[in-house]
Formats: sequence, C-alpha cells, structure tokens
Amino acid sequence: MSETATQMDTALIRAEGLQKSYRDVKALDGFDLTLRPGQIVGLIGPNGSGKTTAIKTLLGLCRRNGGDLTVLGRDPAASRAEIMRETAYIADTGILPRWMKISDLIDCFEGLHPSFDRVRLEETLAGTEIRPDKKVQTLSKGMNVQLHLALIMAIDARLLVLDEPTLGLDQIYRQKFYHMLVNDYANEERSILITTHEVREIEHLLTDVIFLNHGRNVLDIETAALEHRFTKLIVEPAAADAARGLSPLSELQTLQGVEFIFDGVARSELQELGAVHTPNLAELFVAVVGGQQ
Repeated sequence: MSETATQMDTALIRAEGLQKSYRDVKALDGFDLTLRPGQIVGLIGPNGSGKTTAIKTLLGLCRRNGGDLTVLGRDPAASRAEIMRETAYIADTGILPRWMKISDLIDCFEGLHPSFDRVRLEETLAGTEIRPDKKVQTLSKGMNVQLHLALIMAIDARLLVLDEPTLGLDQIYRQKFYHMLVNDYANEERSILITTHEVREIEHLLTDVIFLNHGRNVLDIETAALEHRFTKLIVEPAAADAARGLSPLSELQTLQGVEFIFDGVARSELQELGAVHTPNLAELFVAVVGGQQ
C-alpha cells in the first residue's frame, strides 16, 4: 500500500468537496479537510466564511448538499451517535443548564460518556474558583466557559472539536487552557480541530492551518512549511516599486517602512531589496484572505 493510501486510511476526518447551501446562500462551496491522528488543525476564516457550518456538517449536525465525508470511518449523517462516542465538541454558543447543581451536571456527564475521567475534571477545576456545590446560574460568563471546557477536556475522545473555545475567558485563563490542551490532552492518537478569531493565541500549537473564505479552502498547509513558502519584506519607500514588480500578496505602509508579503518568491531575491522575515499567522491571514474580500 502506498504512503498516500495509508495516510487516507488512518484519517479521522476525510472531507472532499463539501457543499452546503441555505436557500440561495452557499455556506460551503467545495470545502476539503483531512485530519489525521496527532494533528492540531486551525480552521481560520472571517465571519460568515463557513467555519461553523463546516464543523456542524462534520459532526452530523446538519446535512451536506454534496461532497464525500467520513468521520472516524463513518458517514456522520447516518452514524452521528456512534461518532459522538469518540468525539468531544464545544460549540461557540455552548450553554450549560443554569438550573443544575454543578455536582449533578458532573454526574450527568459521567453517566452519558463512557470515557469521562472524573479525576481529570477535578484536577482541572482545582485551579479555578468553581465549586461543585453551587448551581451553574451562580457562575460568571468566564467561569461558565471554564466549566464547559473542563467537562469536555475530561472526555477521553479521539477527536476534539473546538469552535471558538475561549470566548468570554480572560487572557490568563486562555493561556492556561491552551497550555493544558497541548501538554495534558494532545497526543499522537488524538486529533484536534479548532476555530478561533484570536489567531495569535493558537499559531504556536498548530500542526496545520486552513484558511477558509466563502466556504472554500484558500490555504491548506502544514505550519512547518509556512516559512519556506511565505516571506515578509520590509523596504524603504524608494525600493517599493521594485518590490511591487514581484507580485506581492499584500502591501502595508508602517512606521518601519513598506511591508510586503510574498508567496513563493525566493528570499535571496527579496534580500536585495530590504529586510526579510517570516510573517506571523495573523499577517498571513490578512494577506491571503483580505485580498479576496
């Protein structure tokens, strides 16, 4: 069996050409995704780009209009219950029942999911101000998110899907969460798919990134390959015309000079014009996706 065939066989998610329309609006227009064990993939796009629709389609929460899709070897439209036994999911609008006592909610999660680890949950909550004897309605918005994250992270799932997981959290707990995600949860058997508007927060932990716009992949690449393909060039105004002649993806006037981002242009050629750097993920996102708006 070829290496490519082996990789496809081990994929936890394999989506090809997904289509999803809501009346005359195309939410997905040929979306592709291959997610393998050990990968942490960032799905990044502007509002309305199709991120949440993509996740809901992958999890069987809405039916696709076209394309091929398998998740954990099954079609989520027909086997959602089986898939969710090995999947943990946090939606961007996740709401816990406010009337429940937190200890009862924990009991409920433990009874519903066979791989729920109560010890892991208790260790996570020990670093917060959340107390099991209180009701969910007593929690602040940030504490509610903390509890939801702790419950999901206590599930020993092969596939973890996070849709804007840190909305409502302060900067300190966001960093704690991502540290826990990488150091305590991620391993070679699990895969993580994550969407967020806070690109800078997650770029250091991603193995791969997909830029999504108008329901289509506009970039799908391993993060380790970014520096070999994309270059940021900063030049004095006098050299700007020469840089423009090399067809940059974007141009920005800054206090340091004129900044350009290039795709596939040799760094040796760019170094003759000014200072070269590797763009961060936020800069690259604006350059690639911003030009399509």
